[in-house]
Amino acid sequence: MSDFLIYEQQGPVVTLTMNQPEKRNPLTGNSAVSEFLVAIDRIDVDPEVRCVILTANGPSFSAGGDIVEMKRQASPEVQEMRIRQDYRRGIQKLALSLFNLEVPVIAAVNGHAIGAGLDLACMCDIRIASTHAKFAESFVKLGIIPGDGGAWLLPRMIGLARASELAFTGDMIDAQQALEWNLVSRVVAPEELLPTARALAGRITANAGHSLRLTKRLIREGLHTRLDSVLELSAVYQAVSHKTPDHVEAVNAFMEKRAARFE
Repeated sequence: MSDFLIYEQQGPVVTLTMNQPEKRNPLTGNSAVSEFLVAIDRIDVDPEVRCVILTANGPSFSAGGDIVEMKRQASPEVQEMRIRQDYRRGIQKLALSLFNLEVPVIAAVNGHAIGAGLDLACMCDIRIASTHAKFAESFVKLGIIPGDGGAWLLPRMIGLARASELAFTGDMIDAQQALEWNLVSRVVAPEELLPTARALAGRITANAGHSLRLTKRLIREGLHTRLDSVLELSAVYQAVSHKTPDHVEAVNAFMEKRAARFE
């Protein structure tokens, strides 16, 4: 039985719910990373899954690093190379796995997303915030740095200047400011957060599964690849897509003026 992450599937949509609200859903000092990696692998190999919603129980989305674990790492008996390996095999492995998951991921941010919690939301494709949500890249407040990829993720979400402001000050912003800075795509009342995320997931999953996965892969490649390289990869993906049953069904449905039925 899961200690941290609840895995629920309804049709083509998987909802992952962080469920350690008494500790504000930390990502270290518990089984969070290992449970995320198992869930991501499960989603990745399941062709039925076409969208993921990531959210949390309790008043917080995620407080990021566990303070007790930070105190342990700062103790003299824990060597620097041990900490390095903990990061590489822990939160950094989660960052790579979640960011590279081919299925679109919606973060439904219900409350505070602090430090690694904010960066976790940035690993997702789309962020929807409750009016109760707060965001902070707060590592400097604790005398540490964003060791989970936040220095790469956040500038790509909101631009270099605003990411620098958040990272250098550690200041917290509310949901409305997050919307103005394009950190989230919309802000809704708390009771509307999951219904809004599910409605968006429904519009996403109405499309062909292979097309969603390959489109996300192209977007990811475009973050660090030249245009000519992305175009070449696009040509290959398009050639494959043209030969899929889903594409044939979509073309036939359009010509017959009916809704497509993707398998």
